[in-house]
Amino acid sequence: MQHWEVRQPKEEFKVLGGSARSQAAIMVLAPGEDSGEGFSTHKGDQWLFVLAGKGRAVVGERKLDIGAGSLVLIEAGEPHRIENVGEQPLETLNFYAPPEY
Repeated sequence: MQHWEVRQPKEEFKVLGGSARSQAAIMVLAPGEDSGEGFSTHKGDQWLFVLAGKGRAVVGERKLDIGAGSLVLIEAGEPHRIENVGEQPLETLNFYAPPEY
């Protein structure tokens, strides 16, 4: 068993921990910021749970407004970007299977 306390995130992106099969990370985007230049793709699935803030998930040509309580599955190989469209930090808890980072 492993255990982590997830409190008020301060860093933009931080891997919390994981196993050989999965991984958890925290991401915080400032207002107007996005998850990186262009689109990202991952070798496995990414689950993204919004803890606080307002954002937009752009997956391929699709756009989805997200907010606290939203759970998004980005499947392996799907090009994606997460954008903060609100006035407060966008805080997400992300799970990767298999580990990405």
